Amino acid sequence: MLDAFAKVVSQADARGEYLSGSQLDALMNMVRDGNKRMDTVNRITSNGSAIVANAARALFAEQPQLIAPGGNAYTNRRMAACLRDMEIILRYVTYAIFSGDASVLDDRCLNGLRETYLALGTPGASVAVGVQKMKEAALAIAGDPNNITKGDCSALMSEVSSYFDRAASAVS
Repeated sequence: MLDAFAKVVSQADARGEYLSGSQLDALMNMVRDGNKRMDTVNRITSNGSAIVANAARALFAEQPQLIAPGGNAYTNRRMAACLRDMEIILRYVTYAIFSGDASVLDDRCLNGLRETYLALGTPGASVAVGVQKMKEAALAIAGDPNNITKGDCSALMSEVSSYFDRAASAVS
C-alpha cells in the first residue's frame, strides 16, 4: 500500500523526473486538509457500529427475504457474517480516506470479494445496497459541520463517496 505521497514520488522516480508544480500543489492541499480528513475518519470510526447496524436494518427492511428462512442472512451465524463483512468494508473505506488512496481498499478488501460471494451464493446486489446505505449514513455523519475543522469539505466528501461506490461496484 502506498499513501498519496509515496505514490506520487514513486511515479516521478520511475520516470526519472522531479515532482511537478501541480503534483506539489495537490500534495500541499492534502496536507492542508489533513485535519478535515482525520475528523472524517474519526467520525466514521466512532460511529462505525451504528453505521453498520443501521445500514443492515434498512437493508433487511427493504429486502426481508434475506432474513427469512432460507435467506442469506437467516440464522444468527449468517447474520453475524453479514455484519462482519459490512464492518470490514467500512474499516477499509476509512483506511482509504485516511491515506487518500484506494489501493488499500482494493488490495486488501475488494479484490476477489465478488468471486467469494458468488461461490457462497451471496447476492452481491444486496451487499451493494448495504454498502450504499453505509455510504449515506457515513456521509451524513462526516458531513455534519459542527465541531470539526472549518472549511469546504465538498472535495473530501466526494472522495469518501467514491470509496463507497467503488466497494459497491466491486461486489455487485
